[in-house]
Amino acid sequence: MTGLRMLLAFAALTLGIVQPAAAQHRDRWVAGWASAQQIPEPRNAMAPEDLTDATLRQIVRMQIGGPKLRVRLSNAFGTAPLRIGAATVAFSADNAGARVAAGSIRALKFNGMTAVTIPAGADYWSDPVDLRVAAGQDVAVTLYLPKAPEQQTGHPGSRATSWYLHGDRSAEADLPGATGVDHWYLLSGIEVVCPKGSAVVVMGDSITDGSGVKPNTNLRWTDALQLRLRGDKALTNMAVLNAGLGGNRLLLDGLGPNALARFDRDVLTPPGVTHLIVIEGVNDLGTLTRDAPATPGEHAALVERMTGALQQIVARARARGIKVIGGTILPYGGSGYYHPDALNEADRKAVNAWIRTPGNFDAVIDFDAALRDPANPTKLLPAYDGGDGLHPSMEGYRAMAAAVDLALLRGD
Repeated sequence: MTGLRMLLAFAALTLGIVQPAAAQHRDRWVAGWASAQQIPEPRNAMAPEDLTDATLRQIVRMQIGGPKLRVRLSNAFGTAPLRIGAATVAFSADNAGARVAAGSIRALKFNGMTAVTIPAGADYWSDPVDLRVAAGQDVAVTLYLPKAPEQQTGHPGSRATSWYLHGDRSAEADLPGATGVDHWYLLSGIEVVCPKGSAVVVMGDSITDGSGVKPNTNLRWTDALQLRLRGDKALTNMAVLNAGLGGNRLLLDGLGPNALARFDRDVLTPPGVTHLIVIEGVNDLGTLTRDAPATPGEHAALVERMTGALQQIVARARARGIKVIGGTILPYGGSGYYHPDALNEADRKAVNAWIRTPGNFDAVIDFDAALRDPANPTKLLPAYDGGDGLHPSMEGYRAMAAAVDLALLRGD
């Protein structure tokens, strides 16, 4: 064999080895459900003894489906490593109870091991599990905790019942005698293999979190939006990821971290996110004068800081190729909690005017126009008022979902 032929043969052999690896198929993971995390305030935290040698079963509704899934656990606010002694995933047999379909139980593994220690401040993905889930299906994630977290991480506004009892019962189909609690803990996401899937994150406060929604009913406005997407052929594989936190603000921490502080974790971390809807700001406006009046200068400064924070969110999302949609702030003139005056209303109008200004966002959803009372535009329409002048009713949540032009999500 000549030198040239030897060289060509060697090149062909090398390419034959390299090409299969380069062409190796990789699954495309998309967030199929997600939840924003915070430190549960004392009334929403579990007693350490309840989470010691404890099984915790939590139920969530998948937004999109796929043949494989993986679970994301969170120790984001933990001050010490968190040990998960065992974990399983299964189909819920009753989303208001602890029972799961016995034949669907799958052990979760982490780097091939059935237990894992999650560092303080970190999230941890499970290994992929072959379990085909469907959009709208209720899935139960069960964790066994040998020891309670040093500092709990969770989502108090689950509007879903979780179940706990002592001992490792993670592989059991039912948990008789378990105690129910309407919060989620340590569970931040479930991702699925979905080649044509995508996700829209909705970043908001208690209005997005679903204040007033009864547990296990899945009647948040984002749930209604998901049903609309599921009926659209172009959007049937787009997950609506609810990143609402009660009391959330753009600028200052409330019950949870402010919007800018949690942006990377809640918007950039879930895979497959193509769109972001932002509806934040009413708590910034209301807290300014809730306890004492503010000067005109303080009102002006608040508006400037709020629009500056929104600019930051838009810039960060656009840098990752995410389309950013601004949601106008709902009227809250009937709120006895914030008791806004004319200056507060002027602030709201100013921020909304900035949101509506072309170019500041990639698109706008005018929730204010959709839910305000035409006869008294500083307040919610009575049918849309949940009773406190601040949070929408169930009909109001449906109106919010209906106000979303699906063309914004299709990219039309």
